Amino acid sequence: MSEIPTIKPRRKGRSGMQATLIPSQQMVAAQIRLAQEGVFTELGVLRRRLATQYGADACCPVTVQRHLRAIADLSFHALQKGEAVSTVTPYWRMVDPASLLATRLAGGAGFLRERLAAERRER
Repeated sequence: MSEIPTIKPRRKGRSGMQATLIPSQQMVAAQIRLAQEGVFTELGVLRRRLATQYGADACCPVTVQRHLRAIADLSFHALQKGEAVSTVTPYWRMVDPASLLATRLAGGAGFLRERLAAERRER
């Protein structure tokens, strides 16, 4: 990846500091594409992988969630226009369908469940 990561020092606890990765949307999308088909993977796992990949102590959860919402909108609308599932970022692998976040993403919780189930059948 030719992108230069943004790593900022952030407070951790009362007296500590940590290097926090502020990922781009492309970094988040690339990590989502690596998620296993048909399996829900927690966003915390994605953040830890990004932090490790770029040599940071942590990854900003607010930025990751904001990018996830944008990726979900792009992917869902592309699917609605008839694009193949293989061409979009599979955001449904990163959100628990039972979570509040699932209801706020494009397609909603029902769509997430359907996509995960379809991937399980296709394997």
